[in-house]
Amino acid sequence: MEDLKKSILEMAHGAFIERADYEMSRIIDNIMDPNTKATDKRKLTITMELAPDDSRSNVSVKFTAKSALASTNPVRTNLYIAGSDSNSDVQVVEMVPQIPGQMNLYGEEQDQPVTLKLVKSC
Repeated sequence: MEDLKKSILEMAHGAFIERADYEMSRIIDNIMDPNTKATDKRKLTITMELAPDDSRSNVSVKFTAKSALASTNPVRTNLYIAGSDSNSDVQVVEMVPQIPGQMNLYGEEQDQPVTLKLVKSC
């Protein structure tokens, strides 16, 4: 007769292993993402909850796999406060690497800097 004993991880038609594998795939994708810090630690937390009934003959098993991923790298820019316009409003522009309209070594023209929209409360 065939031995039908299996690990608890193989129960639920392999769904427990599938959930852990899914979260592991997310972790690997996060490690390979160039927008995250390569050396940040990632974590896979597996929780198994067993809840027996009053008779102790039925046990409900709840399995969760949760990953803690590295956050994406911060995106940075620099702003320049250019003074006031004709309405006495402060002008704030995003700094650009070259003078607007100037060509770089690759023949690309520098766009005009973006002006920050400032909202004033009433």
